[in-house]
Amino acid sequence: MRRTVNLLLILAVLWALLSGETEPLLVGLGLASCVLVVAISRRMDVIDREGQSLHLHPLRFLRYALWLLKEIIKSNLTVTRRILHPRLPIRPSVFGIETHGLDEIGQVIYANSITLTPGTVSIDVVDGVIEIHALDSGSATKLREGEMERRIRALGGFGPASEC
Repeated sequence: MRRTVNLLLILAVLWALLSGETEPLLVGLGLASCVLVVAISRRMDVIDREGQSLHLHPLRFLRYALWLLKEIIKSNLTVTRRILHPRLPIRPSVFGIETHGLDEIGQVIYANSITLTPGTVSIDVVDGVIEIHALDSGSATKLREGEMERRIRALGGFGPASEC
């Protein structure tokens, strides 16, 4: 039941943030659509742990989001400098990086975080290894250092899939 209520709250907050509507009729229709989606989801039995990452600690997630935003800005500046400066090399590479036992949700957060950071794109995730395309060796080295993975682990609850 908790996951059902969480899903309803998430959908309602997301609807409110994306629509920006305050007229009572539209708010009521938005809420009704959220309730309908939750009812259909319950009937289909698709409300489960993998569908909701609410086991994340909100303050830890905020700290991670702020760190990721800082990394995105730094990477943007690096990529821009590399593109605009003719002498800085662009040497694309494809490599794999192990997720060291992160469960599926942790792997998804890791792969998406890599893709959000300019200069790197997650291509595939297979058997706990994320295949990555990097614009230069500096991006690859930074990922291999493991700071991003360490911060994702600090979010909590991303142990091996067998523990889920």
